[in-house]
Amino acid sequence: MIRYALTCDQNHGFESWFKSAEAFDALLAAGHVACAVCGSTTVTKDLMAPSVRPGRKAAERPLSTPQGEMEKAIAAMRRQVEENSEYVGMNFASEARAIHEGAAPDRSIYGETRIEEAKKLLEEGVPVAPLPFMPPRKTN
Repeated sequence: MIRYALTCDQNHGFESWFKSAEAFDALLAAGHVACAVCGSTTVTKDLMAPSVRPGRKAAERPLSTPQGEMEKAIAAMRRQVEENSEYVGMNFASEARAIHEGAAPDRSIYGETRIEEAKKLLEEGVPVAPLPFMPPRKTN
């Protein structure tokens, strides 16, 4: 296993573990390495230093603490969605369609689907919208 420090094109820094350097390269080329903050798949490796204990000030603030106002707003939106909606994973399109048609109970849901399927939902009049954060299973 190898740990890389990564940065996206929006300058968000994060870390992730990979099976090997080759596994990282393959996942990156396939677009499967995404920023944990904004979801961007334009990611680069940072210069790595050996593991050392962080100083007291660095230990006081976790890496996942939202920084700017936009990140704080997105974090608040994420909490709201996760607390008040059901995560349906890759079944999002079929579940949204079933709710719209009355075949499933009416409720708030969120999940994942391919862009082509999301376009079909919109064409069918199913009210859907993209979220500005990645679902839990997609975070690095």
